[in-house]
Amino acid sequence: MDKKRVIRRYWGIFTTIIVAIILVFAVMLVGFRLFGYEIYTVMSGSMEPAYHVGSLIYVKSVDTATLKEGDVITFVADEDKTIVTHRIDGVIDDDVLKFRTKGDANDTPDGKLVHYKNVLGSPEFQIPLIGYLAFFIQRPPGIYIALVVGTLLLAAVIAPIFNKRKEKTASKTDKK
Repeated sequence: MDKKRVIRRYWGIFTTIIVAIILVFAVMLVGFRLFGYEIYTVMSGSMEPAYHVGSLIYVKSVDTATLKEGDVITFVADEDKTIVTHRIDGVIDDDVLKFRTKGDANDTPDGKLVHYKNVLGSPEFQIPLIGYLAFFIQRPPGIYIALVVGTLLLAAVIAPIFNKRKEKTASKTDKK
């Protein structure tokens, strides 16, 4: 085999692996939404060791009436729409259902009660460390870098296809 063929073969293997990784990552970020999951990145250590900083957590909506002390919920914490995931430390059911929450790594409960309408759901599973990358590519400059890298990879995958066509056309012309 000549050197060009070897390089093309390894380049094809490399680009296939990269594209597969990107597809898996895309399914992890977008595909699960089709099954009713919302995806969040853990940004603080308040729930260590249950949920590590940098993890992606997959949250599914729940019937708030079924929640009890000890369950973990993801909720909107304030007017700024800060999303928090903490454990229920107490259920208050006066006129309106509310939850007292506390991070596993925190010494004291959160300052505000969580209204049942602010509960987004309960985390069902997590993927450690991927949240760092997800958080990065969801905001500038990460989104721009991801677009440039994606475009370059697409070009790298498509270029050999056009090269093969060009070579076939050239070889047919040479034979005539």
